[in-house]
Amino acid sequence: MMKTRTDEEDYWNSSKYKAFTFDDEDDELSRLQESKRAVNSIRGLVDDEDNDEDDVERVSWSGEPVGSISWSVKETAASNQRTDRDPTPFPRISTDVANVSRSHSGYSLSSLFKGKMKGANFQSFTDSLTDSSVRLYAPELRKPKSEYKDLVGDWSPEETVHRMQQGKVVSLEKFRSLHDKLLLLDFSVSAHDGNVITAILIYLKRTLSKEVLFRELESRQTALRHFIHYLTETRDQKLLLDLLRSLGRTEDTVLLQYKEHLNISDANKRRDFLKSCVSLPFSADDLAHVQDHFTLLDRQIIMEATDGKNEREGKVEIFHKFPRKAPILNMPLIPTLHYSCLYHYSEAQETFSSPLSLRHTFKISEKQFFVTALAARVKLKAWSDVDALFRSRNWLGFTRKKAPLGFHRVVDVLHKNSAPAQVLQEYVALVDDADLRISLAHKHKCHDIVINTYRDLKDRQLLLGYREKVESGSAAQKKIDELLENPQIRWKN
Repeated sequence: MMKTRTDEEDYWNSSKYKAFTFDDEDDELSRLQESKRAVNSIRGLVDDEDNDEDDVERVSWSGEPVGSISWSVKETAASNQRTDRDPTPFPRISTDVANVSRSHSGYSLSSLFKGKMKGANFQSFTDSLTDSSVRLYAPELRKPKSEYKDLVGDWSPEETVHRMQQGKVVSLEKFRSLHDKLLLLDFSVSAHDGNVITAILIYLKRTLSKEVLFRELESRQTALRHFIHYLTETRDQKLLLDLLRSLGRTEDTVLLQYKEHLNISDANKRRDFLKSCVSLPFSADDLAHVQDHFTLLDRQIIMEATDGKNEREGKVEIFHKFPRKAPILNMPLIPTLHYSCLYHYSEAQETFSSPLSLRHTFKISEKQFFVTALAARVKLKAWSDVDALFRSRNWLGFTRKKAPLGFHRVVDVLHKNSAPAQVLQEYVALVDDADLRISLAHKHKCHDIVINTYRDLKDRQLLLGYREKVESGSAAQKKIDELLENPQIRWKN
């Protein structure tokens, strides 16, 4: 039966449903605009003396600006407390608490919204709001799923290595099979990224037995070198020794064991450890080095005990005149020889502390021994010992001065140790090269050498020029005048 137009209008007006019109969207827009006007009217009521919209600052009920760091910390802490106490999303606020009356308080809504205090009763108002029974709680927002994508993504080993190169966080725990773990390692090696290789090796070290890991690394030399370097840097000596033994690298193993002496501070324990290292399967050259190291430390312990006692008792003059700066223990060979030349130079070769004994035992070269002994004796101003170092006898029995290094270097050593002019002049005269000899004589003011050299060259002009450089009335000037007046000398110019 057909309804009349009047019946249709009555039906739509009385029903809870509304007929569709093309003006619905306009109605929704008008309602939104009306809501916005209502909100703006409330803001006008809240503002007191300041109506400037830029001055309105949103604050929480605790007086903190909304969105500030302190507000976020407090709201997060309140949310955590709510989670611990009650699993429900929002706890009920007790209705037993008395309502706060505006008429008896000294605050205004504008003060709350702007963070301003009006009246002395504002503190009591905030105290009542912070009471545990009326505490406000903010829900803790979950992080977006996109932030967990790197961790939960089903990446292949190749994609995982690529993402690690980009610095993204990935999880290696999902790669449980040996095949997948080795794929990770192979792709990281192909990527030529040392950081990624090391990160994956650390994961394999934690999740694989060392037997399986060593077996797989043996066929992957690049990864093996990275792993050895990593163990060396982290000082995992035990695992490194096991790895080298499994690879059959005997020399590397024994050298690594020998380096353990560096971690032993006690000299006697270190000597005993070095003695035990002599029996290890070193190469011939390395074994000689270890043997010399043990012998040298053994002698140093004996010398230190004797010299320390003599220094404390004050019976030996040289220790009082030149006090020792440091113990001799664990010093290298050449500093030990220098020490011996300082304090035990005149001792017989049979004693452990004698320089000659050290030279013979450790096969020190003549040049090295000469330079070390010269530096030690010059430091002590023992010029007679210095002179004895240069004396040499030929097969006819004649003595002459000879040195395994150039005399110009000897002059430098003497000058650095403040040798007297007489000593310097003696060794400058032994320099073979005439130009170098003249240069050194000028530098160290050895006048006699310069004058005699110019005399031998029969160069009158050079002699006259040098006369102007020496002090007036000095012995050098008088000697030059005598030579210039000597009629027997036939000058070239």
